[in-house]
Amino acid sequence: MNTFLQRRSFIQSMVMGSPLFPGIVSQLSTGKLCANSHLEAQNQTPLPHNLAKAKNIIFVFFSGGVSHLDSFDPKPALIRDHGKQIKLDHPEIKERPGYEKIFLKRTTLPFSAPNKSGIPVSALFPNLAKGMDRMALIRSMHTDHSNHYNATLGMHTGSFNQGRPSMGSWVSYGLGTLNNNLPSFMVLAPQDPYAGTQLWGSDFLPGKNQGTRVASMTEPIPDLAPRMPKDKQIKELALLAKRDKRHESKRQTDPQLVARIKSFETAFGMQTEAPEAFDLSRENRSTKEAYGLGAEPTNAFAWQCLQSRRLVERGVRFVELIHTGSSGNWDSHGDMKDHERLALQVDKPLAALMDDLSQRGMLEETLVVWTTEFGRTPFNNTADAPGREHHPWAFSSWMAGAGVKPGTIYGGTDEYGVRSVDKPVHVHDFHATILHLLGMDHLKLTYRNSGRDFRLTDVAGEIVSGILA
Repeated sequence: MNTFLQRRSFIQSMVMGSPLFPGIVSQLSTGKLCANSHLEAQNQTPLPHNLAKAKNIIFVFFSGGVSHLDSFDPKPALIRDHGKQIKLDHPEIKERPGYEKIFLKRTTLPFSAPNKSGIPVSALFPNLAKGMDRMALIRSMHTDHSNHYNATLGMHTGSFNQGRPSMGSWVSYGLGTLNNNLPSFMVLAPQDPYAGTQLWGSDFLPGKNQGTRVASMTEPIPDLAPRMPKDKQIKELALLAKRDKRHESKRQTDPQLVARIKSFETAFGMQTEAPEAFDLSRENRSTKEAYGLGAEPTNAFAWQCLQSRRLVERGVRFVELIHTGSSGNWDSHGDMKDHERLALQVDKPLAALMDDLSQRGMLEETLVVWTTEFGRTPFNNTADAPGREHHPWAFSSWMAGAGVKPGTIYGGTDEYGVRSVDKPVHVHDFHATILHLLGMDHLKLTYRNSGRDFRLTDVAGEIVSGILA
């Protein structure tokens, strides 16, 4: 069987039984689906629990564990006492081979505050440093696990040991879509991250809330071009819609079947809207240069950042950017110089994204979140060790945009950056705050599965009110 017939047969088998397709087909026949998709989708959006400050979210995740000590959390005492042997009474330290003795390790990067708020940032991120007046910097983050897989899973799902619905899926489930022709949740991730597809999976939530991964600049959505003329496709779908109705009337609704049917409905709409959304030739030259598109080493992440703005503009509710680096991630065990190499890939594009959103007035309704899975140790097993190890007790994250108090530093670590001691913020608190800014109460956003009401924040979580405008 040729490719065209295989595709046709597959779509037919999936669309059978759809209670939704008759309405879609009627819109297709009148040419209204794409033209009115934003308005129609808004009418189907569930109401939020409270007044939403943000309509969309861009979630930026740097995979591998970015060092707070070399980026957003300067420690003069660590510089002063570099090489000093210290003792930490903690099982995790005692169980690490070679950690019978540990020595403080300073950063070699200078910090400066080229912003009105006086927020110091290291030389890793000179462009981001200029825009810190927009950010609320949280210096007191902490998490439950020191393994990449578990900590990454926890940051994305609220669960550190087993798969649960991702944050993007919870947001999609709670708020619905703003554009029926594009997925409500999209992930731009050229390389595979730790924990893989679970980071955008919907697990027990309806399948339509699963994230759509975009992995390639050259072909963002494979097989997007239709294989038949539109008028013929409409006639075929109209016929299938009649059979859908008959099929559905004789059977109890199957959530998995409905979810797969919905994915094909979205795919049909994407044939019209996605090519334009991913066509960066429509952007002017100055915009591309500001992001670093077409230049190295910024090109790949510049594409992710610019594309995220275009997707949010077109009604994608939740967009995630995952940076793993073109040759490794931020897991700098061997040498902290790796951080410097990776920072050159991301600093300019991410700063340009913030400037672009601000200039277009999009920060007023878009929440931008930046984080990593954990920090890195202020110590090592030798005084001259060039790298740092995993550190779940303290790290930094920031938020900016809708509902966030700009130019703010919240919480803090001890003098060496070992532990979060001033207003600690757990991952569950982080999630609760994000949901709050999107208009959702993390205690009420639940889904019953296997006899239990689950939520993103598990059984914990407090809103970090100190970073709210």
